[in-house]
Amino acid sequence: MKTLKVEHKPKQPRIRHVPESTCIACRRKAGKRDLVRLVCSGEAIEADLKGKKPGRGVYLCLSSECWEKGLKSNRVEHGLRTNLSADNRLLLLEYGRGLTKKESIQ
Repeated sequence: MKTLKVEHKPKQPRIRHVPESTCIACRRKAGKRDLVRLVCSGEAIEADLKGKKPGRGVYLCLSSECWEKGLKSNRVEHGLRTNLSADNRLLLLEYGRGLTKKESIQ
């Protein structure tokens, strides 16, 4: 009886799936960790840095231009299906201006 020789291919490293989202201001697709999630909690809209809070969420890039464009053109309100108060809008604009590209979100 003959035995068959089986050639094994070397295993390649497994490529992990990286979840992607789209910035509502500039429509650029990026990994979820590269964007900031905004979520409606109660009557206020706040940044969800861990991405774990329940509820409807929208994503914005780390650039202040995207934050200004998203908040001034009511794209955040439309995406979250809610209305922003003037105070909450100012707080989010200030938060967006304080972000930099190199800031890491944890």
